Amino acid sequence: MESPPPAISLDDLVLRRFDGEADLPELFQVIEESLEHLRPWMPWVAEHSRATTADFLARHAERWADGADFSYAVVLDGAIVGVCSLFRREETPDGGREIGYWLHPAATGRGVATRAVRALVAAAFRLPGVDHVEVVHDPANRASGAVPARLGFTEHLRRPAERLAPAETGEEQVWRLTRRQAERTARGDG
Repeated sequence: MESPPPAISLDDLVLRRFDGEADLPELFQVIEESLEHLRPWMPWVAEHSRATTADFLARHAERWADGADFSYAVVLDGAIVGVCSLFRREETPDGGREIGYWLHPAATGRGVATRAVRALVAAAFRLPGVDHVEVVHDPANRASGAVPARLGFTEHLRRPAERLAPAETGEEQVWRLTRRQAERTARGDG
């Protein structure tokens, strides 16, 4: 199973594979400081604990090895400020991958998520068989939707979804970027 690189350096921003237990204290602290910011949109926040963070990190190597989930620590100026993942869901069509992301509130509004997602899109299209990448979010989460819009994704569809977090509307907005669209954008063809 081919995988993206374990680290992607973007000047002051680095996406890197998690280092298991070594990252536990810092990741747990970042989540703790981000709870109110994440709670409206991220259902897993309701179950947040040191144990669930440790479990996420423990499963990381296995999920990376089987190609199910390539989760990266988003590191800005040497500190973890969030997570950005390239993964495959059961409902993701063949040839597709999804990108998910969240940031500490102090790292938002600075282009960090956009740069991280752009890097993971490029990594995704270097994997064999990937012909499109999707970003899925609740349409009320305008900050999450701004990222794919800036990167040339197009709104692919809206679908009903179970409301799992307090601010969710019961709908998901799915943005898609195909390999062909990404190549045209890279060439400047729009």
